[in-house]
Amino acid sequence: MMRAFEHGTPAVGEGPTSAASPARRRLRAAGELLIGFTLLFAGVELAMGLLDAPPMLRVSAGGLYLALAVVLVGPGEAPPARLGWANRVTLLRAAFVLLIAGLLVFPEVPRAHPYAVLGLALAALLLDGVDGWVARRTRSITAFGARFDMELDAFFILVLCVGLVATERVGPWVLGIGLARYLFVCAGRLLPWMRRPLPPSVFRKVVCVWQVVTLLLCFVPAMPAAVAVGAAATALSLLAVSFGRDTWWLLRHRCDARTPDAS
Repeated sequence: MMRAFEHGTPAVGEGPTSAASPARRRLRAAGELLIGFTLLFAGVELAMGLLDAPPMLRVSAGGLYLALAVVLVGPGEAPPARLGWANRVTLLRAAFVLLIAGLLVFPEVPRAHPYAVLGLALAALLLDGVDGWVARRTRSITAFGARFDMELDAFFILVLCVGLVATERVGPWVLGIGLARYLFVCAGRLLPWMRRPLPPSVFRKVVCVWQVVTLLLCFVPAMPAAVAVGAAATALSLLAVSFGRDTWWLLRHRCDARTPDAS
């Protein structure tokens, strides 16, 4: 989860390379994605049975998974020849996140079963970090895996924000937490100097952890609504400070971004 607000390019090494063509690598990855779809489908069926979720959950969660599959194996950088165990753990975490996102399409379900949604979110959170540990143990750290993990972290935070709005725990302004990174990335598309990799920051990591912990606590029904609103507002304020610090650093070093050693 730490990488959800890492605005620059993650500095990671490449794992074992493969001579397989990009088309063959995409085909193999698509086959492995069927495993994740099976896990998601099982979760959907359980939600329909235990939480009285509507059958259309198959469409909402399945559609989101299809979008994920297109992103992973579609145009752009091809995935590794084999996803590997680290990316499979991330894929399992994605199944939890997409199930939550699919449930939020039907707000009456999370409102009636807030602890079920909280449990799914905690499962997704506990799996975070496991994929990185597995990658290090198996020496299979790749740029693809780091990017997959980082983008899923960012989407997970956005899903939590949407969940708080759907359950009427916090107002729509909390979406600013989930959208902040995407706005930062869009700004980088327009301003090349904002794409410069950022130096490590303890403050940024602390703020990231604060966001996730706060969003999860706001889901707890026992927390008074006023306290949830105050905690979320504090989290958003700290996030604004974090992004402001990083933007200011990039602004001060924008000329350096044109030099060959800027990357």
